[in-house]
Amino acid sequence: MQNNSSNSIVFVTGAFVSSTCWNEWKAYFQSQGYTCYAPAHPHKEGIAAALRSEHPHSSIAHNSLTSVVEFYAAFIRRLPEKPILIGHSFGGLILQLLLQQNLGTAGVAIHSVPPQGVLTLKWSFFRSVTPALGLFTSQKKTYLMSFKHWQYTFTNGLDLATQRATYEQFVVPESKRMSRGALTQEAQINFARPHAPLLFVAGSTDHIMPASLNYSNYQRYAKHKGSITEFKEFAGRNHFVLGLPTWRESADFVLSWLSYTIGAPAPVRARTAEPQR
Repeated sequence: MQNNSSNSIVFVTGAFVSSTCWNEWKAYFQSQGYTCYAPAHPHKEGIAAALRSEHPHSSIAHNSLTSVVEFYAAFIRRLPEKPILIGHSFGGLILQLLLQQNLGTAGVAIHSVPPQGVLTLKWSFFRSVTPALGLFTSQKKTYLMSFKHWQYTFTNGLDLATQRATYEQFVVPESKRMSRGALTQEAQINFARPHAPLLFVAGSTDHIMPASLNYSNYQRYAKHKGSITEFKEFAGRNHFVLGLPTWRESADFVLSWLSYTIGAPAPVRARTAEPQR
């Protein structure tokens, strides 16, 4: 255990969705005594339906990976203490870039987009990410995930009514410039550098960020023996992990890991496991 506890958490939102995806997590962690923040990406403030009405000429299109990382870095530097960082999907990549700047006491990357150079050959990954990159289309226009793609990429396995309701509640336009940044030096991590304790959480039924890809990301850090890096795969979790009926189990595991690793109060700690192949 490291004596590096923090009473603050910054939740880092991923691509394609509103920051309101963190509402239940934020309320739960606040009930555990944390001060929690879930800032929206630049130009993504407001309800999802209103943001969708601005597609394809939304100002969101101006966001880049670098500018969004800089936004979070500036937000964190204004806080009274260095926070714990918890990020989902693209937020997991942003979190890794923030930890590289020593801006968090610990990081939890949930179903994370990997840094540059960490790839998978799984077909579900390519089927999920290719439309969002908008190759051969203008970066001046946003990408808006279709309902059909939401069903495959985020909410596979859920009933139709839940898929439709969550699409209406959370899906927002996204910057193709930001998505493409994950393939460039903007997303470069120096895995040889020491880093704050870092946990990767993955799900066995995630199409867009397969557990094996998250495990590859984890392994790149695990080579640095002087830093804490751990991995946990949950069975039956798709990419909509934050809003599944099982979200409390995932949140409790994160609390346990934080307690064991940096001394934060938490429920009983669960066991780390390698991904299913």
